[in-house]
Amino acid sequence: MTSRPLLIFDFDGVIADGIAEYWWSSRRACFELLDYKSDSTTLPEDVPQIFRQIRPWVHQGWEMVLLASELIRPESALVLSGAKAFANNYQLNCKEALNARNWEPGVLQNALESVRRQAIKSNRTQWLGSYKAFPGVVQRLHQLNTEGYEFAVLTTKGSEFTAELLDHFHITPSLIYGHESGSKQDVLLQLAKTHCLKGFIEDRRKTLETMINTPELNSLTFYLASWGYLKDEDTKDLPHNIHLLDKQTFMTPLASWP
Repeated sequence: MTSRPLLIFDFDGVIADGIAEYWWSSRRACFELLDYKSDSTTLPEDVPQIFRQIRPWVHQGWEMVLLASELIRPESALVLSGAKAFANNYQLNCKEALNARNWEPGVLQNALESVRRQAIKSNRTQWLGSYKAFPGVVQRLHQLNTEGYEFAVLTTKGSEFTAELLDHFHITPSLIYGHESGSKQDVLLQLAKTHCLKGFIEDRRKTLETMINTPELNSLTFYLASWGYLKDEDTKDLPHNIHLLDKQTFMTPLASWP
């Protein structure tokens, strides 16, 4: 087991805000899957408010491509009922949307990653610039080494794209895990065998609730990042072993964290 404690960070919603890129790439992937020409009359170039509203429910990248396609389909639950109603039955509505198109999640994920590769190849600077690091986060990550901690990044984004963005922000984690490495729970279980885990910072409450119900991770401290893509109810009545981490506390030494 390594000697330095390890903090694990989610990427999207914790380190960076990529809402502009999420929409741009999802929109393009949707057009390619449907063999549409890029047409702002079918899907606007600017991020629609309905996409922003439903982003906190998104778990994996392919879901964003699906959401874009649902904004084109006139009979979709998203069009007919709006973001709130769609989100109330999010998993079921996503399943029905996949069935309506006869799509598989892997096909959508591959389309999304193909668009991202093309964007990096054609205009890497523009693609990287569509992500914005949350204020103060990069500075805080740089301070961890002086406090005696290492940190890793654990995300459902592809590791190749995460690595590009981390390099752009001049962030150098000890480890990077993307969706190719398996579920976050499985990665943490493996890390717990080789590292002294200090904490996991995530902005998706449902993910954290899965973790706290895993006996092998009982010793790990879990933090919900208050600055991320949260639902209105996410900060209410948190389980005792999930701590709400606000930006002010995040910027202080770890000894003062809950």
